[in-house]
Amino acid sequence: MDNLKIIFTASELNPIAKVGGLADVIGALPKALHQLGLDVRIVIPKYGVIKEEEYPSKKVAAGVKVPFNGEEKTIDIYETPLPNTDIPVYMIDNLEYLGQNGIYFETDASSSGSNREAERYSFFARALMEIFEPLDWYPNVIHCHDWHVGFVPVMLKVMAKQNEKLKDIRSLFTIHNLEYQGRYDKEMIFQALGLKEDDYPTLSETQNGQINSLQQAILTSDHLNTVSPNYAEEILTSEFGAGLEKVLATRQEDLDGILNGLDVDRFDPSQDKNIGQQYSPDDISGKKECKADLQQKCGLPINPEIPIMGIVSRLADQKGIDLIHAIADDLAKENMQFVCLGTGDPKLESMMKEISEKYPDKFYANISFDAAFAQQIYAGSDMFLMPSKFEPCGLGQMISMRYGTLPIVRATGGLKDTVKNIDVVTGQGDGFVFENYDAKEFLESCKHGLNLYQDTEKWYDVVKRVMAKDFTWDNSAKKYINLYKKILK
Repeated sequence: MDNLKIIFTASELNPIAKVGGLADVIGALPKALHQLGLDVRIVIPKYGVIKEEEYPSKKVAAGVKVPFNGEEKTIDIYETPLPNTDIPVYMIDNLEYLGQNGIYFETDASSSGSNREAERYSFFARALMEIFEPLDWYPNVIHCHDWHVGFVPVMLKVMAKQNEKLKDIRSLFTIHNLEYQGRYDKEMIFQALGLKEDDYPTLSETQNGQINSLQQAILTSDHLNTVSPNYAEEILTSEFGAGLEKVLATRQEDLDGILNGLDVDRFDPSQDKNIGQQYSPDDISGKKECKADLQQKCGLPINPEIPIMGIVSRLADQKGIDLIHAIADDLAKENMQFVCLGTGDPKLESMMKEISEKYPDKFYANISFDAAFAQQIYAGSDMFLMPSKFEPCGLGQMISMRYGTLPIVRATGGLKDTVKNIDVVTGQGDGFVFENYDAKEFLESCKHGLNLYQDTEKWYDVVKRVMAKDFTWDNSAKKYINLYKKILK
């Protein structure tokens, strides 16, 4: 068991096929596991948008047969290394189901339910079962991530009955966001995957003629985990369970929470080429230049004494954008500036535009996605806002601390696990934390931050301390190894 063989499967992979934070995990955790001696590989669809000139691949298997939708389809398997590693990435190629359009047919990873998505990801799950024989490589564990690959543990259990080589493979399913589930027409899925209700006990679990990809994964995986310890507890409640809390309760003994790490090579203010001046915990003087640079770019008064609150976020209901809007008038009375970067819900985009138009000397909103500008906000801000309704893990608060920008967060999910409220007397803590999803509490935390900012010595003590925190994947990777071993026992 020392030479564990693990294959990761997901809809995204940074940097080859990225839309959101899921891709960052799939691109970073395998590296940490590989460095600890595991044979780790990754499999994703070969999307048409993957740039062959940037990620050249070789065909390692051709014409592999995949029964699907009552017909015999074929796939080719391509291999490319995960950039800057020798970790193999297998890409399953089939133009009809996997190669058309972008990474998602709909706008983002949350768009579950369309027939095209149903066909794409059920085909991917079925095709995945056929790749190991032509590769002459069978894993010990298939590590599945989120609803897109929810049918993989199901197909593994069903097909292991006929295929001896599959019966010893175990599955781990990681829930990144329980809100997104993948509900599909049951008859369509059964027809596509060649399933019958009596093929496996969980297949009778349907609702209004729909089968739920995430629910099936929860019921059939050998083990489950979420991306933070606190979120693992929260999803067992009706407030955070997204309608699956009773299903999860049946698997409570098989549910763990392991905090995500951060790609510390990518997010490193001492190496970041996107920011105005590089800096480190040993010498944070460059942060002042980054601040002036940010103020200039946003058309705000250039003044090192004025604290900046930044936010880089998907503008979605989950992210607490309505709370920011609710306290904007109160914040505008304070000596502060606010910078926002993000896109999403048109209603929330309008909220952010409205504030910036009302207070042009204090508020700036950039309704777009700009990776370089995001780095400049992390580096140039003094505080970072994450007033989320729920947050399975959250990377923004870790990135902001790495850049010496103190987070203001709601005590939920991974935010609660990673940010401790700063004690006004001792100065111990990482940021500013409020408990309830409440505008008044949020405003008090913002004022706590603005007040501490006036005490320069205490402020920079905290800044240096949070920049030195260990956000690497090492600790989490070791916990995943223990989990793989536990599953295989």
